[in-house]
Amino acid sequence: MSRVADCRIELSFDDNRRLPLLYGEHNANLARIERQLGVRLATRGNIVNIAGPEHSAEAARSVLTELWRRTSIDHALGPAEIDAVLRLEPRGAATTGTQPESPVIRTRRRTIAARTPTQATYLRAMENNQLVIGAGPAGTGKTYLAVAQAVAALQNGQVDRIIVSRPAIEAGERLGFLPGDLRDKVDPYLRPIYDALGDLLSADQVEKRIETGEIEIAPLAFMRGRTLAHAFVILDEAQNTTVMQMKMALTRLGEGSRMVVNGDPGQIDLPGGVRSGLIDAIDILDGVEGVGIVRFNEGDVVRLPLVARIVRAYARAADAAESAAALARASRTAKPQ
Repeated sequence: MSRVADCRIELSFDDNRRLPLLYGEHNANLARIERQLGVRLATRGNIVNIAGPEHSAEAARSVLTELWRRTSIDHALGPAEIDAVLRLEPRGAATTGTQPESPVIRTRRRTIAARTPTQATYLRAMENNQLVIGAGPAGTGKTYLAVAQAVAALQNGQVDRIIVSRPAIEAGERLGFLPGDLRDKVDPYLRPIYDALGDLLSADQVEKRIETGEIEIAPLAFMRGRTLAHAFVILDEAQNTTVMQMKMALTRLGEGSRMVVNGDPGQIDLPGGVRSGLIDAIDILDGVEGVGIVRFNEGDVVRLPLVARIVRAYARAADAAESAAALARASRTAKPQ
């Protein structure tokens, strides 16, 4: 059997100060790329020689080029960043030379890059649409990226304020029995938002902007009757909105405003028989001009690998339960009367 000759590619990088970021400690980043793509990488100063099957070598070229770009805008590259760029590499188009540059969000504190192809689609959707709906499992970055986009828009002067809301379904949106003022009552439900804000702004900045009204955090019930102009609105955990709540929220948009609606259709806590406003909105608004709908799946989970495996296990269990239910229905229908 004849052996396919290796393709050989030489890459040269023009800033020796950034090379340690690209190569990693003891060339750990290059070794990770070799294992994942089945290529051989040899370095000589600022030159990297790639050897391997043509398809894999071209993929390695694309990955190294994107990683080099990221060393100029962000920070040292770790395993998570390497894996993110490997996921973004469009293997089927590696030799076409048409790979689009991965989108990023730039805030004053950090630059955030997409870690999966769906995240890249999500970032582009937020750039190009007034309303974006992100649906998919936990751990896919929906909330964090929406908050990052909101912070960037506020800092760039594109909006005057950020408004964050979610349905407090666990308390039936009746928060009066909880101790403290409104913020004390709402805080437990919005902790992921605070965590994201704290990562993108200093704690003092978050507090100051909340006090001045540049950042407003409120339960969904408090959105009724308002028109939200020149604001970046985030509706999180939207799978727990009713159809009427979702319609109310979407029709709050005013002049100069943008909205991102996020939720996990697999974690609906509404009472049985109540249709989720998130699922309803996706069905109704798909294809409407100015609306971007992005669907995440378990392959987009960017937390610990174990989290991705857990999400996949639950998805398989749900599929198996649905198949069993369908068989049971078919069996009942087939019985003679």
